Amino acid sequence: MSHVMNTYKRLPVSFEHGEGVWLWDGAGRRYLDAVSGVAVNGLGHAHPELVKAISEQAGRLIHTSNLYEVAKQEALADRLCALSGMDNAFFCNSGAEANEAAIKLARLHGHGRGIEVPTIVVMEKSFHGRTMATLSATGNRKVQAGFEPLLSGFARVPYDDIPAVEQVAAHNKSIVAVLVEPYQGEGGVQVPEANYLIELRRICDQHGWLLMLDEVQCGTGRSGKWFAFQHGDAVPDVMTLAKGLGSGVPIGACLARGAAAEVFKAGNHGSTFGGNPLACSAALATLAIIEKEGLLAHAGKLGERIKAGFAEKLSGIQEVAQIRGQGLMIGIELDRPCLELPLMALERGLLINVTADKVVRLLPALVMNEAEAQQMVDEVSALIIDFLRGN
Repeated sequence: MSHVMNTYKRLPVSFEHGEGVWLWDGAGRRYLDAVSGVAVNGLGHAHPELVKAISEQAGRLIHTSNLYEVAKQEALADRLCALSGMDNAFFCNSGAEANEAAIKLARLHGHGRGIEVPTIVVMEKSFHGRTMATLSATGNRKVQAGFEPLLSGFARVPYDDIPAVEQVAAHNKSIVAVLVEPYQGEGGVQVPEANYLIELRRICDQHGWLLMLDEVQCGTGRSGKWFAFQHGDAVPDVMTLAKGLGSGVPIGACLARGAAAEVFKAGNHGSTFGGNPLACSAALATLAIIEKEGLLAHAGKLGERIKAGFAEKLSGIQEVAQIRGQGLMIGIELDRPCLELPLMALERGLLINVTADKVVRLLPALVMNEAEAQQMVDEVSALIIDFLRGN
């Protein structure tokens, strides 16, 4: 009997080692990893330069705490702000913690403006984490059920619906911020209209709200840009990162600019492990490798090829409702639930994910090459066709 708490419905496999986009189980069987630890392993598995950076840092210093200055943390904050145009950063250990920091920042900002019940606009089908605040912000009743009472202070509207946001603005004078994913991941790899973030930026500027972007899944190069907002002209006031930032080493970040960057004072927020030298070394190495290997442009171009490949392979299949995505964040929506697909894929030596019940979600590593991408397209397409035919 396992003594691990039963919080996951795990697939029946355990991996021993990995290299690039490949993983091997204990029996030596190889698997093509099209999930990347749920968008975490952007550099694939065991990237030699990342391993070197982590190993060298572990041999010098792993943790001292935020009671003292942390040189690697300062360097990482400088690098992220230079890449994003933000002013400062708070470091934590996960995306949920980064979003928790953003929510606290927005509430403190609102109270500073004399708003008694600061309210944040959030989206239907969103996912921001599993802490009580981020769970309350999340737009998925399935993950919220049983954890009531949820936190108040959130106004929910449909995703990619600017008129709905404008309607809230007209009737709720307690709004202080909008929290939104540029592309929804858990919600089914939803890609909004091209001007969506630009229009949200306009509304926030008009009403004095903070625009807070949850780039936990789509950030750090996955979209083909460093950050998804860079595909348009909608610089946020607050942005959260995690997942791919540390390439497997837990780290999250909440970045802010302008007035939002001045909200937190000493003692307002903190983290014991956040921004430790080991995690920051992993993040710095990740950013350096992405730049050195030209992985931003590669992710954008390869993502377009992958979508085109699926469009060709799945052409004429009415049960395939839509193929969508941005960069290496790709969703194939079917007309029916397909939760059994990950197990079927596993049996074929393929690792995929299904989200929103009927969307095959693919989050391959940024280092995936064209031959591996074609293999993924071929095998996932064959899997979907066999599933739809009942094979």
